[in-house]
Amino acid sequence: MEYSIQLNAVNKPEKSVRAFATVVFGDSFKVTNVAVLEGSKGNFVSMPSFRTKERDEYNNPVYKDVCNPITKEFREELYGDILRLYDEMEQTGKAEVKMDADEPDEPDFTVRVTPFEREGSNMVGLANIVLNDSFAVGNVSVVQGKNGMFVAMPSYKAGNKYKDVCFPITKEFREKVNNAVLETYHQAKEQAVQEGQERASQQMQTTDDRGFMKVSGEPLPFR
Repeated sequence: MEYSIQLNAVNKPEKSVRAFATVVFGDSFKVTNVAVLEGSKGNFVSMPSFRTKERDEYNNPVYKDVCNPITKEFREELYGDILRLYDEMEQTGKAEVKMDADEPDEPDFTVRVTPFEREGSNMVGLANIVLNDSFAVGNVSVVQGKNGMFVAMPSYKAGNKYKDVCFPITKEFREKVNNAVLETYHQAKEQAVQEGQERASQQMQTTDDRGFMKVSGEPLPFR
């Protein structure tokens, strides 16, 4: 999958963060807040993440990646390019370095959606988008708004505003992604309703009108 990278140095490094990368897949989908961190065993890449309600064995909050490479080969390729750019940044002293894609184009993608209902929430589903079978984007929300359903990309709060972490950057690709997510949501919702009706039908077939279980077509005797 073709991609371009822009790496910006952190002027006032906080903790171990040395730079932030922005990756654009093809010419259509942007991922921000990819960090280059300094560790005890050298520099490494950390994908944007969010804080969950879970705690580890030491009672520290657990963070999960918003998006990430899903194959070893693509992870090594992407992280290797980001770290090579960081080495160039250190050697040249530049505050910004870039790597352009050779032949950028829209990536192929697949969508999976899990419908759910949560009391007091207008979120009705969570989606996962996979680009070119190589890079997964999670935490994509299906939201029931006043004017209908819409798709919300993963975001973070900056002051009083929310900013998307990863998102389509062209109108055409955004429409493709949104339509695919909503269509998949409705299909999954319809399938869940059908499965619920089938379970209810099977239950009715095994009980009589008084709720007693049937055996060979006859209700169990009550004593």
